[in-house]
Amino acid sequence: MKDLSVVLSSDKINSEILMGNYVIVRAMLEAGVNVVTSYPGSPTPEIADAISLVKDKYDDFYFEFSVNEKVATEVAFGASVNGYLSCVFFKSVGLNVAADSFVQLSLLELIGGMVIILGDDPGANSSQNEQDNRHYARLSYMPIFEPSNPAELYPMFKEACRKSQEMKMPVIFRLSTHICHAKQRISFDKYTRILKDKVSKFRPENGPYIPITSSVFPMKRKALQKLSQFALYSENSRFNYVVDNNSEYGIITSGLTYLSVEDFLHNQKNKPDILKLGITYPLPEQMICKYLKKHKFIKILEELDDFHEQLIKTIAFNNKISTTILGKQEIEDRIGEYSPDKVESILLNTWPDLFNCSPKYSIEKIENPIPRPAQLCPGCGHRSAFYAIKQALQKDDISVADIGCHTLGFLPPYNLGQALLSMGHSNGTAAGLSIFNDKRKVVSFLGDSTFYHAGIPGIINAVYNNHKHTLIILENGTTAMTGHQEHPATGKNFNNDTQKIPLRNVLEGLGIKSIREIDTYAQSKLIQAVKDAMAEDNFSVVIAKHPCMLKFVRSVRRAKKALPKPVVITAKCNKKYKCISEFACPSYQIDENGQVWVQTDLCIGDGSCKQTCPSDAIESQKIGDNND
Repeated sequence: MKDLSVVLSSDKINSEILMGNYVIVRAMLEAGVNVVTSYPGSPTPEIADAISLVKDKYDDFYFEFSVNEKVATEVAFGASVNGYLSCVFFKSVGLNVAADSFVQLSLLELIGGMVIILGDDPGANSSQNEQDNRHYARLSYMPIFEPSNPAELYPMFKEACRKSQEMKMPVIFRLSTHICHAKQRISFDKYTRILKDKVSKFRPENGPYIPITSSVFPMKRKALQKLSQFALYSENSRFNYVVDNNSEYGIITSGLTYLSVEDFLHNQKNKPDILKLGITYPLPEQMICKYLKKHKFIKILEELDDFHEQLIKTIAFNNKISTTILGKQEIEDRIGEYSPDKVESILLNTWPDLFNCSPKYSIEKIENPIPRPAQLCPGCGHRSAFYAIKQALQKDDISVADIGCHTLGFLPPYNLGQALLSMGHSNGTAAGLSIFNDKRKVVSFLGDSTFYHAGIPGIINAVYNNHKHTLIILENGTTAMTGHQEHPATGKNFNNDTQKIPLRNVLEGLGIKSIREIDTYAQSKLIQAVKDAMAEDNFSVVIAKHPCMLKFVRSVRRAKKALPKPVVITAKCNKKYKCISEFACPSYQIDENGQVWVQTDLCIGDGSCKQTCPSDAIESQKIGDNND
């Protein structure tokens, strides 16, 4: 495999097999992108991984992980109105965080151009919902480019940058999980990156940039005019095209769904025509009218909501086109990814007489498949925290979850965290649960990365309005769930060392008097700290801290140092199974004789489990080298 930093930056390599998220970075460099911002979230973090390989090669290429998606959007906006081509990327639900500023962008003159890379997640592979963010485009008057594979992504992203610069408007570049992570051979264009002078081009007269009452209507009018001009461009875009099979049946689709349609039709004798949309908003109305008139029957295949279906049926109605148009017919049509098997099922049910074939993807369902629940990593400090905290709570107490690795505390055997909305919601929700509640104690959870992302306003609100609940901050020193990115308390950012913003200092600066700080491996102390905090008649905070052990283990192995040996189970074991049923470390297994044994490939020898054993049967081994 070639050096990826060379592949992404060299003009001497003609082609390479790359993941979609890496392809974007190559396209960024060719398009002349100068400023990129983000907040990490699947399926897009690998874009930052690729940027890390090339950022030092270019003096006019800047990247940062901002503290949340809204700030990332604002930094990219500031760079654009300063004359630099900018991009911001985040995951699907990240757009909700960014929305307050995001919806204003189309009203303004983005003289440098700005592309919003959106990682949507049909199938909820790594998200708490599978919201369809195409609705945001309509709400905010922004066009959408939507590739179906990495090879199409490459030229399409460069075109999105070009149009954004040309029209001085924001453009959405919508990806989905499998396009981000798919690999494909990409043939590269020749390019020479022209370094930009570091000169500020921001001028108020390029605006206006202040959407007050007197200027809102002219600004909205201009945004709508730009969107109409973009629709005309869409009519002749090479990314909207028809696959003509000379049929009276037609399919309209886009994105990854197009590949599933192609897969299904590959061996079919009767192939419908396909209108493949690469610009998915605004739709090319004249192109669609022509396509509808040519076909007696139309099927619209799109993941999630009936976004295109409603728009296309409106086009047909307004133009008095009587073609039969079928969209979503079942509730399940609105749920999940449009994988080849799902598309096959939909098309066979829609036009059974046209295809007249047995399902290609029919497989016998496995009875009672073995479940594979999500797991906290071996040695995770959150496991020790949940084990201890559960002992501190009464049966009727209320616990509020938040977003992060610690969300898994909801699962058995911990069963902690009984409500969840979004990142940083826990203190606001806990406050509401504490009102008119004199009997049941309320505990909220928050990760240290989420604290800086969206948690601080809820904490300020709890102090300001004197809410009486206990916040437990699970501090592991990283943004663990999305790949161990830094956050403001770590003393590092993406580019270099920086000033630490210690979590406790922030809490003290907000005037919080009741703060306790305990390592989660000290379970008895943590139990007592939580009990004491909950007994107070005020807002209290417990910082339950321990470094992310997955990150620690990886750093030790990279340094080729010795890890502790796995623990061992001695003859003292009385088969109470607390290590499995209550502590729930995946390193522990039970054999056919009911004997507990240690899966040495998983155990990291941290010993956090020893204090949970009622018979003292768990013992540590002496540290040895990796060859023992």
